[in-house]
Amino acid sequence: MIKVDIIGYSDFESAFKAMRNPMSSWDKSDSKWVEKGRLDDGSIFREYVLGEHDKSLAQRLFISGVEHRTFARMVYVTMDITAPLYWWKEMDRYTVGKSQVSTSTMHKIHAREFTLDDFSHEHLFGEVDNRYANQPIGVLQIVIECLNHWRKNYLETKDKDCWWQLIQLLPSSYNQKRTVCMSYEVVFKIIHERTGHKLDEWNDFVKILKDLPYVEEIMGD
Repeated sequence: MIKVDIIGYSDFESAFKAMRNPMSSWDKSDSKWVEKGRLDDGSIFREYVLGEHDKSLAQRLFISGVEHRTFARMVYVTMDITAPLYWWKEMDRYTVGKSQVSTSTMHKIHAREFTLDDFSHEHLFGEVDNRYANQPIGVLQIVIECLNHWRKNYLETKDKDCWWQLIQLLPSSYNQKRTVCMSYEVVFKIIHERTGHKLDEWNDFVKILKDLPYVEEIMGD
């Protein structure tokens, strides 16, 4: 399971202007701000629209390689991502051009009672509430009950040994939320490296990244 909420972008205008610096071809730029309507408070909503000439140049620079498409490092997208720890373990391989702030299992793991929805379990065999050793979904529920037992003990006693039961028993299917900011260069890299991945989370994430403004236009095929 993966859930992604896009928070915002920066900075298309500066990036698409900067990509014309090497050839001093600013006069050929045709990207511009376009009024799209008004918001509920009466303010004007504008969108920066990539022009055909600028799109053509961005495509050529993309094909030329990382050393030429430096404009992609100037565009950032920020998003809230909720995903299982086993996915975050792979996502943490992307460090350059990406920063993130996560919710803390160290400080807040005991903040509320665990439920089945706190874990990615869509592929587990078995029926909910059937607690048998050969039923993976039932085993997960047993683990959740055990976590809640030691959580209650920790809240009542503040005994760190009870807290350790939570930390070391927590499954890698636990869903953690992080706010992530990454450059479009990282976006391109993830799409290239993770398309067709074994994990559903990666394939779903790649689809989301491809839907970001101008990603598919720039990458082409």
